[in-house]
Amino acid sequence: MTVVPGRISAPVQGSRPRPYRVSLAIPVLGDSQWDRLLNAVAARAGHIAALLDRDMPTELVKDALKAGVRLLPSANDLEPSCSCPDWGYPCKHGAALCYQVARLLDEDPFVLLLMRGRGEQQLMDELARRNAARAASQAAASASASVPSPRTPAPTPGTPAREAFAARADLPPLPEPPPLPERTGHPPVFATSRPAEPGIDPEALQTLAADTAERARRQLAAALAGGTPPNPPDLTEWQDAVRLAAEHPQTEIFARIAKSTGRPPIELAQAVRAWSYGGTAALAVLEEPWTPDPSVLTRARASLAEDWADGGPPQLRAWRNRFTVVGRDRQLRYGRDGRWYPYGKEDGAWWPIGQPDPDPATALAALLELQDRS
Repeated sequence: MTVVPGRISAPVQGSRPRPYRVSLAIPVLGDSQWDRLLNAVAARAGHIAALLDRDMPTELVKDALKAGVRLLPSANDLEPSCSCPDWGYPCKHGAALCYQVARLLDEDPFVLLLMRGRGEQQLMDELARRNAARAASQAAASASASVPSPRTPAPTPGTPAREAFAARADLPPLPEPPPLPERTGHPPVFATSRPAEPGIDPEALQTLAADTAERARRQLAAALAGGTPPNPPDLTEWQDAVRLAAEHPQTEIFARIAKSTGRPPIELAQAVRAWSYGGTAALAVLEEPWTPDPSVLTRARASLAEDWADGGPPQLRAWRNRFTVVGRDRQLRYGRDGRWYPYGKEDGAWWPIGQPDPDPATALAALLELQDRS
């Protein structure tokens, strides 16, 4: 469940494969209502202690009512919405979310306060400020009523920095890290009952949130394995769009990415296939012809001549880093990473069709064998 001021949302599994997007709207409190509510909470230390213990005492709700603030919403305050076609109000998916919200509110009263408009840290900071102001006011009143002492007591000496840092050596070891989750959870569901701001696609945000969580899980897995998590590569917008389409092969995500990039779907499909064979290096081989050093080509031809089993290798027609097999719709492309990438012609266009290899003879033999089998 995703909680924001005025709304709580969640994916709810129904009869269809894809969960429905369900949300529950609730009115937020105004500034004057919050001011009265915080005064009521700060007036009694027990209220703050109860909130810190994740409890919503009945006395706090009553004190809020006396201050003119109805903290707990009524049934008329709740506005459910769901992407399902059911006519019920609420539908069964909305009712399921209501039950889960009730359970969540029993566990953490700050969820209710967040739905009403303010988060836990903001509330605690404001309560601390009000308590400090109240304590200062009481201290000033007490000081004005008492007889001043003839001398001010000396301040309590602090701890020298050298001793404080030396004490760190006696600290216990850190606890073991938590186990790595097998998979990431459901991504947050962004409310869609209200029109999104121009340029904002809620479903695209959900995809990005899910993608970010999975990438973070991989980084954590590398860290827990004792290695150094690899730094994510600096990708261009196009490269990152291809990566997203490759890692999230759902049809609707592919269509949305193709539309956002402004490129034909077949061009994105070629890029996705190339990415699956080697990431940015393979994508560059698809899109960027270049001229290798002549010595590289000399060594490649020598390798083909020496390692070819039955007679000489097939005739190749060279253009920059691309070597097309004469008489066959097959091609090898040399990448800047020193590997040879196999390509085949499909419907008049060249497509990557296999894993690259650092040896041109091995790559070419596998390429021709693949064609013979097909």
